[in-house]
Amino acid sequence: MKNRVERSVFPLLALLVALVLVPVSSAAANRDRIEAFLNTTGFDVALESIALASGSAPEMLGIDPDGFGSDWTRLTEEVFDTQLMHETAVSILEETLSDEALAHAVEFYASDLGQRLVEVENAAHLNDDEEAKQQEGQEIVAGLVQDGSPRVEQLKRMNNAIDASGTSLRALQEIQLRFLLAASASGVIDLQLDADELRLMLRQNEAGMRQALQLSALAGAAYTYQDFSDEEVEAYAEALEQPLMQEVYELLNAIQYEIMAMRFEVLAVRMADLHPAQDI
Repeated sequence: MKNRVERSVFPLLALLVALVLVPVSSAAANRDRIEAFLNTTGFDVALESIALASGSAPEMLGIDPDGFGSDWTRLTEEVFDTQLMHETAVSILEETLSDEALAHAVEFYASDLGQRLVEVENAAHLNDDEEAKQQEGQEIVAGLVQDGSPRVEQLKRMNNAIDASGTSLRALQEIQLRFLLAASASGVIDLQLDADELRLMLRQNEAGMRQALQLSALAGAAYTYQDFSDEEVEAYAEALEQPLMQEVYELLNAIQYEIMAMRFEVLAVRMADLHPAQDI
């Protein structure tokens, strides 16, 4: 079980890498402005891409999803309902996203550079061939390193700004923990560890997980922004480092991670009702 948990960390890594934005202040924005904000910044597409995370669920449990036939596709479509996830995000943002932070983020992402960034980020979010993206991204990074390009450090700077508080690793651990415990409680798996033991095991593997997460983020950024100039990447990093943009990203990261955790818990419970498909 321990080796399975360790191996299953990595399919989720890339899915926790390139979200978008965060805040907190007075005067929360109204629903119409929130909807416009989601569309302009591309966070609505980032929410839709959460459904792609369901592909890593069976591996975490050591189960072959093909054994469930069409039931697995039906179940994941129901659990990772994009409209439900969208409504959850909007409800939270209505209570937490300040007008000031919203306006700041929209101003940047509505610019020519911002809209071009959103276009490639949306395409990357909805491209479910994560292995191919990572492979191409790694090749790009290798070429940049060989050429001594400053772009590698610019991409790292951008990734650090997106997750300035370092929540990605903790979020990954929490999502996996909640999923495994829910699967155990519903009888899908026989988990030999209690919550504290499982959390300790995940913490013991932090160094490797952190490095894998950073490398995945770097390859993902290299792939996504490959058609942008060094100057544009640097401008994006500077924009992401602004205090109001930091607020926006912190909040939206937290929302996306929490929605993922909640959906995975529901998936674990619902998996108990699945039955292996039989050939006729």
